[in-house]
Amino acid sequence: QVRLGESGGGLVQAGDSLTLSCEASGRIFSNYAMGWFRQTPGKEREVVAAISSKGVSTYYAESVKGRFTISRDNTKNTVYLQMSSLKSEDTAVYSCAMARGSYTTYVASAYNYWGQGTQVTVSS
Repeated sequence: QVRLGESGGGLVQAGDSLTLSCEASGRIFSNYAMGWFRQTPGKEREVVAAISSKGVSTYYAESVKGRFTISRDNTKNTVYLQMSSLKSEDTAVYSCAMARGSYTTYVASAYNYWGQGTQVTVSS
């Protein structure tokens, strides 16, 4: 059974930095692309960033380019999301997801395993 567990969320002030982690188990982690998504009440889930299985290729939403960095450590079965210069509009529940394949993708339907999510709140 595949399990994804996020950690690192919390309450921060605008301009601060925060790093989210997502540890996976139950599958050969290095075979699959990973992604970070976020959702706020009343809005659709949106992709934040994605990374290919070996970490060679990445994708970022325009709203986070230059501020967020996605990375992975396949020896630790963990994907990270480093967030800097946080804004109030970054407030959301952030979830990691494991894709069906190895290539970077921003399409939510390409992911078949999801974590429970971690709350990130940015106060202005």
